[in-house]
Amino acid sequence: MIALTLAEIADAIGGRLIPGRDGADGGTVVDGDAQTDSREIAPGQIFFARRGETTDGHRFAAQAVARGARLLVVERELDDHEYRAEQETDDRVAQILVDDATLALGRLATEVVRRVHAGGGLTIVGITGSNGKTTTKNLIAAMAERAGRRTVASAKSFNNEVGGPLTMLRLRAETEILVAEMGASAEGEIARLTAMAPPDIAVVLSVGLAHAGEFGGIEATFRAKSEMVRDLPASATAVLNRDDPRVARMAELTRARVRWFGAHPEAEVRADDVVADAEGTRFTLRIGGEAAAVRFPVLGEHHVSNALAAAAVGHELGLPLDAIAASLAATELAGPGRMQVLGGRDGVTIINDAYNASPDSMSAALKTLAMVARPDARSVAVLGAMSELGELSGEAHDRIALQIVRLGISELVVVGDEARRLHISAINEGSWAGESVFFADHDEAFDYLERTLGAGDTVLVKSSNAAGLQRLGDRLGEAFA
Repeated sequence: MIALTLAEIADAIGGRLIPGRDGADGGTVVDGDAQTDSREIAPGQIFFARRGETTDGHRFAAQAVARGARLLVVERELDDHEYRAEQETDDRVAQILVDDATLALGRLATEVVRRVHAGGGLTIVGITGSNGKTTTKNLIAAMAERAGRRTVASAKSFNNEVGGPLTMLRLRAETEILVAEMGASAEGEIARLTAMAPPDIAVVLSVGLAHAGEFGGIEATFRAKSEMVRDLPASATAVLNRDDPRVARMAELTRARVRWFGAHPEAEVRADDVVADAEGTRFTLRIGGEAAAVRFPVLGEHHVSNALAAAAVGHELGLPLDAIAASLAATELAGPGRMQVLGGRDGVTIINDAYNASPDSMSAALKTLAMVARPDARSVAVLGAMSELGELSGEAHDRIALQIVRLGISELVVVGDEARRLHISAINEGSWAGESVFFADHDEAFDYLERTLGAGDTVLVKSSNAAGLQRLGDRLGEAFA
């Protein structure tokens, strides 16, 4: 974080400063990052004691101080008994008393971003979409860093009212690029994040059924995602997916300059000659009148769209086409549970994509399975439930079952009671005789697959995170390593 005095922090978050017995007062300077998890605290950092649904951060404030916290932001002043829970001294660090620690976290992030942005050297890139936010964020950050730009990007999938501000508070005065995921589970949440860090470049990847149950339908999802571009000034740039009709509609809602990406002929940044295999995806990247061949080492044709979004941002940041292509080609393989290729023994390929799932990402992953499977061996889809779809859940699972049959997937293995409808619908759609099997238990599914998979088979493991199939994918990868 940029250096601020305790008085400045208290003023920014609307709190009352309680000086520490260690001598800290309003003039004391703090420049450590912020944390809401006491286990992550490092010396000099700020601990925000949030009250969560299942726990109270105040219970861990003493632990945070023991790990070196310089400041506590609290909703009630800690008494000596609480403070000394893990201390051997009566010295107490400063506290700032606020009404709501989560709101205070956002207020401090807003002030820090405002100060750094006002310096003129910071470009803010905001990313939203129903799928692909983390992949695109990682691609953009890597591209900026390869170009020598000092970059801060969201850790993991930090994209909500807590993760977003924690990322923003990692800014330093010399930071040149902030790449921030901006997710939501309800209308208004993206607007709050863009108010904290107003994007200079705003990326919208897709509007799909992910979290549609929480939003209340696809149109509510559209309204929520469009918050990314509605308040952009004319000086900003909206990078929009021309292939997604709902995202394309957002061009009518923004004053910003629009740059299109996608396969559509109108897209300024597009991919031609796309060929996917188990090693990744090859395509020709076109930006304006220039073209470059890219060997993108991320499995799945659907990830090409994320690569195009990143390329559009890279071009906006002033990177030449050859540098953009080189960065995409140097991309590290997908992280755990994200189209992660495992296995290899006897030619068996395990694609572990069970970090999360929506109808759109499930459909794309199944197309990839059908595309990369060897013609002389089997394609096997190991699927769990897709969560957070509300009343749309049944219909969404039915459509996936129909797609499996139409793609000619050799076998469907459904895992978990919440996904049983997939199994039943696939049987009904395809009149299969044994091509779909069901297991309520992960261990039973593993035993079955370990016993029945043959040389050259390609296996996709995919579900929402709540279904827990990522570990099953890891076990299969180990078994066939």
